[in-house]
Amino acid sequence: MGKVLMKGNEVIAEAAVHAGCKYFFGYPITPQSELVAYMARRLPEVGGLFLQAESEIAAINMVYGAASTGVRVMTSSSSPGFSLKQEGISYLVGSELPAVICNIVRGGPGLGNIQPAQSDYFQVTKGGGHGDYNIPVLAPASLQEIVELTQDAFDIADRYRTPVILMGDGMLGQMMEPVEFSERSDTEQCKKEWATTGTRGDGGPKIITSLELDAESLELRNRNLQQKFARIKENEVRYETYHIDDAEYIMVAFGTTARITMNAINKARQDGVKVGLIRPISLWPFPEKPFIETREHVKAYVSVEMSAGQMIEDVRLAVSGHAPVDFYGRTGGVVPTQEEIYDKIITVSGGVTI
Repeated sequence: MGKVLMKGNEVIAEAAVHAGCKYFFGYPITPQSELVAYMARRLPEVGGLFLQAESEIAAINMVYGAASTGVRVMTSSSSPGFSLKQEGISYLVGSELPAVICNIVRGGPGLGNIQPAQSDYFQVTKGGGHGDYNIPVLAPASLQEIVELTQDAFDIADRYRTPVILMGDGMLGQMMEPVEFSERSDTEQCKKEWATTGTRGDGGPKIITSLELDAESLELRNRNLQQKFARIKENEVRYETYHIDDAEYIMVAFGTTARITMNAINKARQDGVKVGLIRPISLWPFPEKPFIETREHVKAYVSVEMSAGQMIEDVRLAVSGHAPVDFYGRTGGVVPTQEEIYDKIITVSGGVTI
């Protein structure tokens, strides 16, 4: 197919189609509306079904219905709409149904604005809805990485029978970059014995529900879910490191903020500051390993976010008191600049060492 120039939201949609997704239920909300529009045009071309629901609440419940039949299904939204999906997401987890849910984050709280933000970090990594649960969360930093992580999201969803969140900010959804799509031979389209496929001679009736009125039975179900989450934490951690081997200071950032931070690191290194980057790609499970490997010799960590400071809690837990953890962030849809992050590096490190 070769490289094509596409907008981020459209890349997500096309990558989902390449991953075998033929069912999409959603509702337009800026800055992810292009994703919905692309699916409306694209899915009929591959024999799929697009349906614009009357609300985000309706959309996530339609996802529940489609997921229970074993098909690959997706929905997407942006922050306020994603909030409306939380009850349905909890139902998906409780019923152990695979689906991919995309959140292109905008400034908040409330209606906020349509500018990029990362302030949904707590919502996606700490459960968001009711009950004891976690969801795998993947945070790409480039449009080519979107292609890869969208495929991964569907595979992880099927592997563990769980919803998976793909999270980016409004900048990632709206930017344009050249990308290349290729068919992956390892797409996990396994037979789903649990799916409700009607009277097709595949056994007796199957009931998919998150309802369990007996307390001890519900506790057993919760224990099984926690064991699943433990397996995900063991097997699905993703991260990237940059110049951490000799780093005395480490910046921590994800998504497009990590790209800006990397440029600031390059400038600081030219000026003699030994600084590196840890970029979480899976926001949950959070990558603790690179912190454990560096925290004995690093003088300080700095969490850089487009929020008031949400990921910093996970950074502090991973560092576990071995070094100070500082923070730099912008909120309300303001994107931190390379110069601002560079100045933060210089402040934390005590100045240029040349």
